[in-house]
Amino acid sequence: MALTDRLKRSFVGRPIGSDRLGETLLPKRVALPVFASDALSSVSYATEEILLVLSLGGLAFYHISPWLAGGVIILMLTVVASYRQNVHAYPSGGGDYEVASVNLGPRAGLLVASALLVDYVLTVAVSVSAGVANLISAVTGLAPYRVVIAVIIVVVLTLINLRGVRESGTAFAIPTYGFVAGVFIMIVTGLIQAATGHTPRAESAGYKVVAEHDYAGFALAFLVLRAFASGCTALTGVEAISNGVPAFRKPKSRNAATTLLMMGLIAVTMFAGVTALALIADVHVAEHTSDLIGAHGEQPTVITQVAAAVFGDGSVGFVYIATVTTLILMLAANTAFNGFPVLGSILARDGYLPRQLHTRGDRLAYSNGIVLLAGFAILLIIVFHAEVTQLIQLYILGVFISFTLSQTGMVRHWARILRADSGDPRAGDPLARRRIRRSQAINFIGACLTGTVLVLVLITKFTHGAWIVCLAIPIIFVGMRGIRGHYDRVAIELTPEPGPPTLPSRVRGVVLVSKIHAPTLRALAYAKATRPHSLVALTVAVDQADADRLRAAWQERGISIDLVVLASPYREVTRPVLDYVARIRRESPRDVVAVYVPEYVVGHWWEHLLHNQSALRLKARLLFQPGVMVTSVPWQLASSSRVEGRVERIGAGAVRRGQSAPQAPASATPAASATPAAAASVPAAAPPAPPASSGEGK
Repeated sequence: MALTDRLKRSFVGRPIGSDRLGETLLPKRVALPVFASDALSSVSYATEEILLVLSLGGLAFYHISPWLAGGVIILMLTVVASYRQNVHAYPSGGGDYEVASVNLGPRAGLLVASALLVDYVLTVAVSVSAGVANLISAVTGLAPYRVVIAVIIVVVLTLINLRGVRESGTAFAIPTYGFVAGVFIMIVTGLIQAATGHTPRAESAGYKVVAEHDYAGFALAFLVLRAFASGCTALTGVEAISNGVPAFRKPKSRNAATTLLMMGLIAVTMFAGVTALALIADVHVAEHTSDLIGAHGEQPTVITQVAAAVFGDGSVGFVYIATVTTLILMLAANTAFNGFPVLGSILARDGYLPRQLHTRGDRLAYSNGIVLLAGFAILLIIVFHAEVTQLIQLYILGVFISFTLSQTGMVRHWARILRADSGDPRAGDPLARRRIRRSQAINFIGACLTGTVLVLVLITKFTHGAWIVCLAIPIIFVGMRGIRGHYDRVAIELTPEPGPPTLPSRVRGVVLVSKIHAPTLRALAYAKATRPHSLVALTVAVDQADADRLRAAWQERGISIDLVVLASPYREVTRPVLDYVARIRRESPRDVVAVYVPEYVVGHWWEHLLHNQSALRLKARLLFQPGVMVTSVPWQLASSSRVEGRVERIGAGAVRRGQSAPQAPASATPAASATPAAAASVPAAAPPAPPASSGEGK
């Protein structure tokens, strides 16, 4: 344990007290890279996704790309304006899930949550894979290690986020702002070159693209719509700020709305600039390198081709853009690392996910959610070989489901406030009503546009991989409904009946023994001190000679407690004990059977190998016996005392460094720990050694 704790602290850091939660709140300058890195990074591949789809019809279709980029920009500005209404109306951090649940019902909210969970996992997988693809564009020799590099990056991001939101934000601020500055410099430089007659020209400008089919009529419309849907990846991550409002400094809503506006304006400007330069430099790409006549080796990404055209291949500017783009793509996953755990915590609070996701870790981050997200993302990366083209087909469907339902919910939110019987003071104020009507119109337009794009994405990408998301979302939805049903059933079962608790008729104590030694005598003394109505010592005769010696020693020592010897011709220990306890319960159903289990507590992992685990197995079986209470009577060996001393020194060091630590009296070490069969626990110092009835020490 000490070694594990030291390793954890070296990677994650020392615990932070709950009273310091306010210190982790983010100013706008740090919140922007934390929550907007996904939306900003999508600039690096959104243009490429449009061109890749249009290339299926040949280079002639590239002239449509400015119109598609314009549509994406209008959609992004609309969504940003819509979400500014969300953060003011619902600042608690529930985001789209809360908006949909409150205004459209729990099922709509759960559908949004299912879609967002899928989208967050895909955000990590796509962002990291895109970053690796950009790295390989600059260093082609790394291509065979694509998956390994992607997995390592996810692990590193996980460790950084486990250190806390504030520390991860500080670590990601420099690469994010470096990317924004680099792209703006590239855009301005490229446009100046074009205006002065030195038009940048991409290396791929001389390549020819082989069209897969002749597109006309309905096929042409379908291709254009598919290209637009692919370009809408630029909108991913816009919703993250509405889910992260509680992480902002006060005034939370205003700071979140300002950050959202900054993110939207920066992302739109960069997307428009990169798209314009790609067309000016005559960048050519294709879904398959074999369709790009003249190309050789790994196909460079659009943004690296633009950087090479503007600054020169291999120049300082090119290396800088390639580096910061790779970093921002990798760090874009940080948006999901902040959104997924928070949403998971809210869903766990509402009973739709396991309770372990609700609480913060010792660094005030939702550690369990972070680790769960990383695990699913790594699985996707391995299954899809970190190929962006494959993963991108699964992308954005989930986020547009949340966009559409959230904006629809906001329309109903404003309509409810405007009702005369709403009780809201704004309903009777003409000026406030006009503002609400304006907000409602913005959300209505947002719902219509995102709903239209959702249909387009579903139609155009279903056969290209989106069907996997269409299958995953219902499975998660049903799974969360099942978890909530389980918690509801448990709550009903745990509800106490009216009146005082019913006392058992008698408490019948059973102490498990195998030989007379110090742990056995402590268990007998403790059991007798609890004053049960009857008390017996129970041993299992695995070996008859040992049982006879135990009887003789029992009589010689003059122990006043009756010794019951159970025969075990098949050398079992657990089954005879269970049968004996069950027989007592059958004879007296209103009695409670208290089973006392002596246990050794050891301090080293290798010592567990030297003792069998029959106590653990026996207690696990007794948990399912109604009316049975299991009491662990630990006997601490010398090695466990040394471990306890190390733990106390670590705790004292944490207190000296200003951390909070639980206090206990010096005499607080218990002689025994008692737990009901429904919630038995193992002593914290170490897993148990066998009970005395297991034959240990013979």
